[in-house]
Amino acid sequence: MMAIQIHVTAMPRTILHLDLDAFFCAVEEQHDPALIGKPFAVGGQPDQRGVVASCSYAARTYGIHSAMPMARAVRLCRDLLIVPPHFDQYRAASEKVMQRLHNLTPLVEQISIDEAFLDVTMRREDGETLARRLQATIRQELGLPCSLGVATNKLVAKIANNVGKAGATRDAPPNAIHVVPPGQEAAFLAPMPARELWGVGPKTGEALARLGIRTIGDLAHWREIDLTQRFGKHGADLSKRSRGIDDSPVEPESETKSVSKEVTFSRDVRDGQALRRTLRQLSEEVGRKLRRDQLTGSTVKLKLRWEDFTTLTRQITLEQPTNHDDVIHGAALELFERNWTDGRPVRLIGVGVSSFREASQQLGLWEQTALSPEREKLEAALDDLRERFGSRIIRRGSDLMDEE
Repeated sequence: MMAIQIHVTAMPRTILHLDLDAFFCAVEEQHDPALIGKPFAVGGQPDQRGVVASCSYAARTYGIHSAMPMARAVRLCRDLLIVPPHFDQYRAASEKVMQRLHNLTPLVEQISIDEAFLDVTMRREDGETLARRLQATIRQELGLPCSLGVATNKLVAKIANNVGKAGATRDAPPNAIHVVPPGQEAAFLAPMPARELWGVGPKTGEALARLGIRTIGDLAHWREIDLTQRFGKHGADLSKRSRGIDDSPVEPESETKSVSKEVTFSRDVRDGQALRRTLRQLSEEVGRKLRRDQLTGSTVKLKLRWEDFTTLTRQITLEQPTNHDDVIHGAALELFERNWTDGRPVRLIGVGVSSFREASQQLGLWEQTALSPEREKLEAALDDLRERFGSRIIRRGSDLMDEE
């Protein structure tokens, strides 16, 4: 009997990368049309070490960009208008955008408040047609500009979007769409600087430069085995990406992996009592969020950022999962006392909890909560009051004494 061989060729994927153009500024312009065409920045005040969260395209012509200290931005543009952020408005606008994306495909991976990947492979239309329709829908229905990259994978779609936006004029939203056809991934990436590739940070970039690798094309000419010998598994990943290969799926919104709260001080804090008080408040906010979501976690993390912007993170694993303020605070405080030197200035402090399971799961015989039923009832009552009247409605006496 003659054997019959069947060759199945996988259909190339169609991936869109969407990025809302100067999103915070676009939302602010909707609420205050007088800002349209003006150089303005969303962020904190320059005298309080504020930074630029977003800036209008008119401001960008002065060299202003996001993450720039606001004090420097004001020096670059004396007429710069500073607008305080309105995150509730940004979140509401983002949700409306994401609804439009889900109307197109269930395979939506939201990366941030203004950025997402979409897998539209199973749609009949080609990627460029879908991108143009989506861009027009968001513009017409929500009044927001956006740019899109279209390719066969997430890596190339993201870089395609960057290229499209970079090629637009700087004094207006780019509203760009850039398409990389199937089979052209490697050729598209080849002339770009190696740092454009995912996984090439400053240190890796320096190591590649020492090998004479400056473009993605240079990297693609190296054998995967040679890169693996020099960089381990990371080298194998870089080899594939340099040739435009990225099999990572578009992953729809997943379950919460961690809950954290942090605060950046307007001025560095050296006072241990103030830092410990902030630690207590952050622990209470994290605990309240966990209880609201019916989650318990067994890993508590502390985050500290020093005056030179270096960041330290430390974590501790509890014997049993918790969502109680005192337990979270006790673990965070232990980490703080181990890692903070008396008088050392702190720019940012944060508390987080991870390694979750649902709070409704029955505890084992040896996992009984350390808190009494009375304390649990008290926490529930406090949660209710804070949800209804704000987090400052109930405060510790020690906090009030510290403020006198």
